[in-house]
Amino acid sequence: MVFLHEGLGSLAMWRDFPQRLCQASNCRGLVYSRPGYGFSTPRAGDENWTVDFMHRHAEEVLPALLQALHVDGERQALWLLGHSDGGSIALLYAAKVRQLAGVVVLAPHISVEKCALDSIRKARIAYESGTLRTRLAPFHHDPDSAFWGWNRVWLSPEFTNWSIVDDLPAIICPVLAIQGEQDEYATMEQIRGIARHVPGSVILEIPDCGHVPHRDHRETLLQKIPRFMQGLPI
Repeated sequence: MVFLHEGLGSLAMWRDFPQRLCQASNCRGLVYSRPGYGFSTPRAGDENWTVDFMHRHAEEVLPALLQALHVDGERQALWLLGHSDGGSIALLYAAKVRQLAGVVVLAPHISVEKCALDSIRKARIAYESGTLRTRLAPFHHDPDSAFWGWNRVWLSPEFTNWSIVDDLPAIICPVLAIQGEQDEYATMEQIRGIARHVPGSVILEIPDCGHVPHRDHRETLLQKIPRFMQGLPI
């Protein structure tokens, strides 16, 4: 199982969830920080990510990483688990690659909603004048690289019309889409839209849960995701 972190995430910010999930699922795990995050190569100071940054990661960076690590979906069952932006990347990869056992997405984005932009604007204020930079610093070699790469592209005028809805019908592998009912970055339309466009997909709406289901309801996910991977009802 390959774990794809959120827009402000990194390898370390998953904490012990990947290890516990892999133990519960009896599978190996691959966890990494995307370029610009964690202790991977920082984003260049003058580099502004473009609207297609998630497409580029799904179609260029992730395939190159898997090839370099000799991870071959044709020879072994390969699962992707993505959170938020990482969930969108997982869906885009699944739309292009047929050799996938399945995809699990936590609070994914398939389009841009006003509540997401409002929360991202609040994050900018918290980063510039609050404690967000201090809280991110232990998890990123260059927190400014991680934050501004994500924040500026999401709040750019061009990003308002970003959508991966047209990509979803190409997905043929099993998909489990999970979202909290109190997600401050999205409405339930994000995972319900997946259900409409990906035949056979399963959605799980979790009460009393925000944008990070694997933090707010960890034990629930550790029970339900392995069942889904085994083809059992959740």
